[in-house]
Amino acid sequence: MNKEIEKELLSIIKKPIITDKTTKLLENNQYCFQVDYRSNKPKIKLAIEYIFKVKVKKINTCHAPRKKRTVGRFKGYKTHYKKAIVTLSENDTINLFSDQ
Repeated sequence: MNKEIEKELLSIIKKPIITDKTTKLLENNQYCFQVDYRSNKPKIKLAIEYIFKVKVKKINTCHAPRKKRTVGRFKGYKTHYKKAIVTLSENDTINLFSDQ
């Protein structure tokens, strides 16, 4: 694979989102990731399949709303991000938690 394409695929996926709601989704073989807000579903699918060596069945995306934050007397917003819920085929899994 071309180095530029490989670098682009690795930059699409920012980090996994681990909350109570997303850990319940793990039972349905669905994983939740924070992705670059400019990426689309085909690019997200390529990135997930390349990074984790799995087969993606379906992808749902949504733009999370910006949240207000106050630090001392300063008011601002958290950065904007896109959330991707990835459904894998029945045989594949992603290990998000280390076994240490």
